Amino acid sequence: MRVEMFTFLIAGAIVLGGALGVVALRNPVHNALSLVATLFGVAVLYVAQGAYFLAAIQVIVYAGAIVVLFLFVIMLLGVDKVQSLAKERSSAT
Repeated sequence: MRVEMFTFLIAGAIVLGGALGVVALRNPVHNALSLVATLFGVAVLYVAQGAYFLAAIQVIVYAGAIVVLFLFVIMLLGVDKVQSLAKERSSAT
């Protein structure tokens, strides 16, 4: 009983911290990495409930494929460069 409660509290803290990171952080890459933490925490919660197939799908499909797609699009669009150009323009004037 203690181990289950400890696992639930740690996984819940990871999920809540990751979800807050997705919303609160300003860097898009950090947002995507926080999403990875949230998805892994949800997978741990699935394992704690005995839903092993859902946990595997959560990690393989969402944390593996979807977040990699998000990171690819973020890097392709160059969001970080746009932010640095805006800072350069505001400091130049």
